[in-house]
Amino acid sequence: MSRVVKRQWQADPGAGLPRRDRQLCSYEAYVPDLLVGRQFTLNGDVAADVADAEAAITRLNATATALVDTEALARLLLRAECVASSKIEGLEIGPRRLIRAEAARVLGDPSGDVTADEVLGNIEAMSWAVNTLASSEEITIDGLLEIHRRLLAGTRHEKFGGMIREEQNWIGGSNYNPCSASYIPPPYEVVRELLNDLCTFCNEDALPTVAQAAIVHAQFETIHPFVDGNGRTGRALIHVILRHRGLAERVLPPISLVLATRAADYISGLTATRYRGDAISQAARAGSNLWMGTFASAATRSVTDAVGFEQRVGEIEKAWRERVGRIRADSATDRLIRALPGAPIVTVGGASELIGRSFQQTNEAIGRLAGVEILNQVTIGKRNRAFEATDIVDAFTDLERQLGSPEGDTLTSPPTRRVPYRRA
Repeated sequence: MSRVVKRQWQADPGAGLPRRDRQLCSYEAYVPDLLVGRQFTLNGDVAADVADAEAAITRLNATATALVDTEALARLLLRAECVASSKIEGLEIGPRRLIRAEAARVLGDPSGDVTADEVLGNIEAMSWAVNTLASSEEITIDGLLEIHRRLLAGTRHEKFGGMIREEQNWIGGSNYNPCSASYIPPPYEVVRELLNDLCTFCNEDALPTVAQAAIVHAQFETIHPFVDGNGRTGRALIHVILRHRGLAERVLPPISLVLATRAADYISGLTATRYRGDAISQAARAGSNLWMGTFASAATRSVTDAVGFEQRVGEIEKAWRERVGRIRADSATDRLIRALPGAPIVTVGGASELIGRSFQQTNEAIGRLAGVEILNQVTIGKRNRAFEATDIVDAFTDLERQLGSPEGDTLTSPPTRRVPYRRA
């Protein structure tokens, strides 16, 4: 049975805080029900929404396996997903800036961009989660801690990476006390027990995959087990479930892009799962159904735009080939065109490794594509010469703008969050 634990907050009198921030107050920390053994009943409409979302994700992955080099497109969608996940927590960065920072990192040239580095950490943590943890036999606490450690590596909160919190945290209100917080997670002494239960539930298969991913994410955010990075770790966990259950084997839909757009619905949905009392109560069932329906709708919308993005990338590649003219199959030029969607900024050396051709062959291919303005020369870091596939970066920008609009078109439905500027 879910409950609240009443505690007293007493600030450190020697902390040098104003009187209003060192006040004594009572607060209530929420302790959710355990998930293992709990019965979830999906209402008719919610069950249909969940089924629609699973069918859409299945179609996305089936279609992607028929496309050329879909892993490259999957990487770009993963990048988009990580950007959006970061934006929910306030790390704002445009696609071109991120991709160039990523290229600088590959070249061993510090980007000097703290925000970009944090988002890149998000990408690396997500990649490890979906490629390593999701393929493990079991999802464990150690696996969750490793996602978190990778997420915070190289950031100002690195010392907290991979560590379960040992203090009370809260969301909203003052930075110094929980007196006016909008939500107060469980006391730290029950967090490990709740995480053990969560991981056991992650390894079950009684619920449809999308419903399970929704419940797992909500429970993780409710537990809020870390000092920092809970949101991004929790959103990575969504994709771990989708991959672990075999629903999204190749392409992960950028669900966080939609959740970021529907921020009010996202927060309301999570809040609705935090009922008080018995798990079989009307409030408990209504709350879980509201959230599962919200999540399923976001998943379906994300698939729709991901399919459109893949189609757009296919159109770009077709246009490139028409612009270049006759291309010998499996040549350096052919391979490079297929590789650019997943690596829109390349150096000659990096592209040579990417396509498995000699430096000279790759240099000639790049020169050929630059000659028809498929690639444009740019400078990465202090002095590294690189080449950018502008059409792909622009398509990535358009995807972010599109998913920032409630109706999928910023011309008729203005974005509800910050998005990249419209291209000229």
